[in-house]
Amino acid sequence: MVQQRDVAGKPRVHRNAVAVGELSLRPATRRAIRRRTVEKGDPIAAGELAGLLAMKRTPELIPHCHSVALTHSGVTVAVSSRGVRARAEASAVDRTGVEMEALVGASVALLTVWDMVKYLEKDARGLYPATSLGPVRVATKRKSTERMK
Repeated sequence: MVQQRDVAGKPRVHRNAVAVGELSLRPATRRAIRRRTVEKGDPIAAGELAGLLAMKRTPELIPHCHSVALTHSGVTVAVSSRGVRARAEASAVDRTGVEMEALVGASVALLTVWDMVKYLEKDARGLYPATSLGPVRVATKRKSTERMK
């Protein structure tokens, strides 16, 4: 039998999680992002929006994930020395954590950037030898000890 974990007996508490990840890109691709010359538009803005939207749809993507009413969510994408970094933060007052929402937000943000710049990353065979995603990880996870109503 496939089922979600029963969380009915758990108290509602404030929960927060932050996930971070990185997409490694070629120097020329990083320059194109900084100069705003990517053909499909601004991958930073698109990545942030896509990550935010994905966080809200996490239970549709991950079968055992409970629906959580997010009280706060945010995604930041920025060019780094190796590529692009994403940071996604999720908060809720609920019976289960929000780390999956944060992980999905960071991952989808980075995948959106990759999609927008892949034409700059391809080699002669159509592969991406300089491009890699990860690690994407939970940087922080907190829950209050105070019960909410």
